[in-house]
Amino acid sequence: MTRTVRKSRARRVLRGAGWAMAFVLGLALLAPVAAWAWWQPEPKASGTGTNAMWARHQWVGEPHTDAEYRELAELLRTNRITDVYFHTGPFEADGTVPPGKYRHAGALMEAMDRYAPDVRTQAYLGQIRVVAGEGIIEIDDPAVRAEILRTDEIFLDLGFDGIHYDLEPIYPDDAAFLDLLDATRELTRERDALLSVALEQSALVDSLQPVYSALLPRQGALRHPARPTEEFLLEVAGKVDQVAIMTYDVSLPTRSLAGWHFARHTRATLELIGDRTTVFIGVPTYRPPIMPWAEDLEVALRGVRRGIDQLDRPPKRPYGVGIYAAWTTSADEWALYRANWLPPATVKLGG
Repeated sequence: MTRTVRKSRARRVLRGAGWAMAFVLGLALLAPVAAWAWWQPEPKASGTGTNAMWARHQWVGEPHTDAEYRELAELLRTNRITDVYFHTGPFEADGTVPPGKYRHAGALMEAMDRYAPDVRTQAYLGQIRVVAGEGIIEIDDPAVRAEILRTDEIFLDLGFDGIHYDLEPIYPDDAAFLDLLDATRELTRERDALLSVALEQSALVDSLQPVYSALLPRQGALRHPARPTEEFLLEVAGKVDQVAIMTYDVSLPTRSLAGWHFARHTRATLELIGDRTTVFIGVPTYRPPIMPWAEDLEVALRGVRRGIDQLDRPPKRPYGVGIYAAWTTSADEWALYRANWLPPATVKLGG
């Protein structure tokens, strides 16, 4: 091969690489522009009157006055919050929760029965799940799962209307987690109580999960993201009464891209499981550590409404948003929520 031919081939390779890079850069530049144009029309869909809120641990761990309980009830009524996940954990490694951590839970339940009897109170229990040898609670151990159920019974005996699990991370091959849901469902059905679960937002492309599993570890900075596949999300939805999707911490550079994220997950989740279970799309009232300028409550609510606009029909089961979290929500944010989400007419409580 002559030097001239080699140079010619090298130039063709470089030219091809240059065009490929230009194409990728062009897509990267077009995506924000397309998202901005898509973001401009005002959503047509209104929100709903079936909504959830994650509440601070102090409600069960510290004493409160009667006036504080009445103020809480008024907040829930004004903002049409139908379900409150009161933080009652976290679990210890053995599946227990020390009684000292929830010594005022009984007083809270009595106050809720008195001032907000229509609101469903759920014991919010979570922990870091052991994965690849790291974490705190090993739910693969049947003895730990049995202790979790005994802990659930304690909170149901105290008057909670349900159990809300937030165990992280949960991967779509987590058989022990599904076994725990099955066992908990037996308990909650016996007690005429609810079972709900918080899950990460679903994977954008399910077919990439085997690639992640093969190339990325499940611990460390560059770990395999714990995202439910469609199959896994459907299986979970068939076992619980409510699924709350932790849609926040978007980490996208513009408000329109962040809004697209909320719209995409709202539409995809409601289409997939909205006929099977009540769905709450988690919306943040805090600023995330990465790209905080792009994600806030206003963006999230607008994105959720845009996602509802894209549905061919409403889900058969109730749906709404989940406020994360009560302790980071200001009076101005509650006002924004009411203006941008709540429908004008009172909506009957859903499942």
